Amino acid sequence: MKDLHEVTVVMVPGLREETPAHWQSILTSELPNVRSLPALGRTNIDLDIRMTQIEEAVRAIKGPVVVVAHSGGVIATVHWAQRTRVAIHGALLATPPLFAGPLGSEFPALAEFQRHGWTPVPRSPLPFPSIVAASRNDPLGSYEGVCELARAWGARLFDLGHSGHLNPASGFGPWPAASQLVRELAQDTSMLKVQSPAEDRIA
Repeated sequence: MKDLHEVTVVMVPGLREETPAHWQSILTSELPNVRSLPALGRTNIDLDIRMTQIEEAVRAIKGPVVVVAHSGGVIATVHWAQRTRVAIHGALLATPPLFAGPLGSEFPALAEFQRHGWTPVPRSPLPFPSIVAASRNDPLGSYEGVCELARAWGARLFDLGHSGHLNPASGFGPWPAASQLVRELAQDTSMLKVQSPAEDRIA
């Protein structure tokens, strides 16, 4: 891969509303080829719906795909990766929650996340190159815990420093490093097979 014009980015938001000031929204306006999944809000935690959306978005793209996921979108992407037959070129996975404690009063209880299949979080190696971005003061996941996930997934770690949950509520809108990380994934030559036969469907 030479540049970002040769890949399509699938943007997978976390459990939030549509937020123009969010770095994913800003990055969408900066990249040449992007398919953004809709934000489902904080209470719609139907994991099967989100995995189906990822599957359909990736299958509709002709050519290499890089997934860019944030927060709960990371966990949905990792669950999807365990079930799909479609190969992607790579994934940027930013600040995944660990579900080690309540996410906040605006979110469902942890028992609801478990009932919908979000937990336990998969720890099998991912079948594509990936970068996990971890914050040292993320209220939804300790730096050490996210580092453990990165190791389990076989992902490269990107240290965000003290960036909270990397969202507007933490004081962060643009994330300048994101486009460069996507470019690095696009230029990775370890995933030459982009898509498996059309008859292979999500398990």
